[in-house]
Amino acid sequence: MFSEGEGHQLEGPLKGLKVLDWTIWQFGPVSTSMMGDMGADVIKIESLDGDPSRGLARASNMTMDLGEGRVAYFETCNRNKRSIAINLKTKEGRSVLHQLVEKADVFGQNFRPGAAEKNGFGYEELRKINPALVYASISAYGQKGPHGSFAGTDAVGQALGGIAEAYAGPGESMRTGLVSVADETCAILTFGGLLAALYHAKNTGIGQKVETSLVAGVVRLMGWTMTTTMWRDSNPIAGARINGTREYPGIAASFDDQDGRPMVFQLDHRHWEKAMRALGFWDTLKERGASDLGLALVSEKKKSLILETLAELFRTGKRESWIKILREADIVSAPINTLLEASRDPDVLQNGYITEIEYPELGEKLKVHGSPWNFSETPAKVGRAPQLGQHTAEILESLGYEREQIDDFASRNIV
Repeated sequence: MFSEGEGHQLEGPLKGLKVLDWTIWQFGPVSTSMMGDMGADVIKIESLDGDPSRGLARASNMTMDLGEGRVAYFETCNRNKRSIAINLKTKEGRSVLHQLVEKADVFGQNFRPGAAEKNGFGYEELRKINPALVYASISAYGQKGPHGSFAGTDAVGQALGGIAEAYAGPGESMRTGLVSVADETCAILTFGGLLAALYHAKNTGIGQKVETSLVAGVVRLMGWTMTTTMWRDSNPIAGARINGTREYPGIAASFDDQDGRPMVFQLDHRHWEKAMRALGFWDTLKERGASDLGLALVSEKKKSLILETLAELFRTGKRESWIKILREADIVSAPINTLLEASRDPDVLQNGYITEIEYPELGEKLKVHGSPWNFSETPAKVGRAPQLGQHTAEILESLGYEREQIDDFASRNIV
């Protein structure tokens, strides 16, 4: 299967890098899409039926149909790529793959462990073709544990990695979250691991296999909280955090304003009184015996009193006013945004973390993720996802195939 399409080559810090992407769904495709944002030539290898995430269009109630299964999910995960649709069960299809591998710097796959080897595109086979190849193998659980051969999704990464505890308040059951935290974190780790391996390959001429997983991403995301949990051999305190010691307490807590809109602030013992005086809370806290933040570390009753008093006081005004006061006092504070609010936040927009691109088929511009990096000399660029097989003919011609051969492949369902 193929359709005509213009090639693209972005200017960016990874210009000249050749990436073969045989990944599906989210955590694999996002890692290579980031490379495409930075100018790498990313070729998305697909079966003749396409990445299964294209099928989400058929199951979606979205009215914005961009064609070829390119709804928000697929567009987000696969922008800045070229697509070749090819039947790798055929001898000719495998030959095309091997020719692409000869010229590639990176190959990525996220199939169930063992599937790549079974189907002839495992690391050991491909490194014989290209010893300098950097090969990403991304799984759900990691490949060495008791469940390494199991399939998994974002929910598995969240469930096993510990992040569900961060979502739960005191006394609440743990649940996985709506946002694909495991998918996106795994993608970023894969991206970083590939760059490290590429640096090594550039210096030595020797490629290597880079493994990571959904679970690995979430465990790393837990950061120092995971370390503290292990060292104390007990789970962290959920909800509002009043931590430190009796003498050196700190607080990081969220409260609702009079309209039920949440905000957060964080400070240590040096700024507690200053912040509470600026807000006009100090006298009330003192009257109720709740002005000594350190007492929360030795008395649950005092901790509850402090938090309940703060909650009551924050409900007497508007979020914008409280945040303005705290920021003028140089206290860390911010509104807690919904996803929609985050997409409209002035800091998000002015830094280019959300941007717009033109969709002629819709006759309008749509908001999309921008780049999380701002390069001074080689800026990243935002593009679009390809149609299925959009660049098949173009890629085959670059390998030396004549048009008659390509047409023959198409007639025999090789492409």
